[in-house]
Amino acid sequence: MTQETITIENKTGIHARPASIFVQTATKFKSKVQIQAKGKTVDAKSILMIMSMGLVKGTEITIVADGPDEVEAVKALKDLVASKFGEE
Repeated sequence: MTQETITIENKTGIHARPASIFVQTATKFKSKVQIQAKGKTVDAKSILMIMSMGLVKGTEITIVADGPDEVEAVKALKDLVASKFGEE
């Protein structure tokens, strides 16, 4: 299992467009990918689950992956969050 913690920095947090990009990126990997935040753990390949978390700017999330390409999955998703989803 591989995991990384990162803080959401884009102004609008993870709303529909960034959540969609996050899910599209996560589904490219074979590993099971989850997001942990606010005491909850959700499937990172489900846009509804991600949207239900209400992830706003300043929220710390932990990206967790378990599987054959877990290291690559966590790195790709962390880089995506760090890029502010290309919004700023």
